[in-house]
Amino acid sequence: MSPDITSATPRIARAINNRLVLDLLLRHGPLTAAQLRKITGMSRATIADVLQRLQEDGLIEVRSASTAVQPGPHARLYELSAGRAHVVGVDARTDSVSIGVADLAGNRLPDTGLPIGKDEPGTFVARVAEAVRRISRETFDQEPNTIAVGAPGVVEPGTGALRSTGWPPEWHADLVTALKADFTSRVLVENEVNLAAIAEHRLGAARDRADFALLWLGHGVGAGLILDGRLRRGESGGAGEVGFLAVPDRGTAVPAAERPGLHGLVGAAPIRAMAGRHGLPVPEGTAVHAATAAVAAAVQGTRGGEPFLGELADIIADGVLALCLVLDPGCVVLGGEVGRAGGAELADRVGAALARRSPIPVRIRVSDLADSPVLAGAVVMALDHAHDDLFGTRQ
Repeated sequence: MSPDITSATPRIARAINNRLVLDLLLRHGPLTAAQLRKITGMSRATIADVLQRLQEDGLIEVRSASTAVQPGPHARLYELSAGRAHVVGVDARTDSVSIGVADLAGNRLPDTGLPIGKDEPGTFVARVAEAVRRISRETFDQEPNTIAVGAPGVVEPGTGALRSTGWPPEWHADLVTALKADFTSRVLVENEVNLAAIAEHRLGAARDRADFALLWLGHGVGAGLILDGRLRRGESGGAGEVGFLAVPDRGTAVPAAERPGLHGLVGAAPIRAMAGRHGLPVPEGTAVHAATAAVAAAVQGTRGGEPFLGELADIIADGVLALCLVLDPGCVVLGGEVGRAGGAELADRVGAALARRSPIPVRIRVSDLADSPVLAGAVVMALDHAHDDLFGTRQ
């Protein structure tokens, strides 16, 4: 149905109609003028005017004739000019960067991974910027419309500055600075778990939810909060930093003032140590690799896995309980390398432990994104900004 634009000025009415048609082509793919009239309720003349205007702006193009209607000018299929612009998402990890690129219609190129290896941070930052430039030049022959970077830390809402919470190495902030200096593109930075939450909301396990929390269990612990369908960052940008949340240490009688935060109990390093205590095989490698392998082995029934998963679920449930009693999101998605390795088995155990503690019903789900959630969220965020830039901000 057409939006109510009876009181809008002609300029605003045109902008609303443009955005409506572009969003429909983005969502449904190529459509005929007749199909657009049926969906929007606009008149034949109005649709013709919108389509002509969008073609002149280079935002849509005629693809071919549709076999669904009689031959003639009204059988033309209109589609987005996907190559009109492109965006770049960057997932900045501790020791590597992944780069994702998509055209205006959201079609993704194969991702590019760059391990930091033995490079000095400054050299590595330059390599990342050059990779973004090369991909953009070779594929689109233009700079990206928007670059979105996901990194650990707090992003200050007022300035967009990345502030360390003790985790990110210095080069993460340096990377953002370098990209802003090297490109005329808009460069955005967002906490990596917030981007993963955006991806779960738009593409993953929480597509049907207006309210949910993502609990990220990887190298560290964090949360992304979607409430009323919107990402909630908090006044300082620190909403979701649950790794600092004080929860009971069920292993020892540690005084409350000396208890470690949630990260000190279910971050990758303490999970690796917990697995060792329960006699699970702990492979060599990074803490995340070892913790993920131990959780996967426990889920598969390896000896010692039952008590290990029980202890792990109890601690995770303490953190989830705090989130749910304050925010009541109704649903918590377990993500990160450890959360996904635990799968439905760990989710069910966390749900059962939570039910014993909480008066509030909560669904526990597992991330089902095949892609890197942080990178997927970065591309989604960049595309949203590019669409607003080129299509016009929604009225």
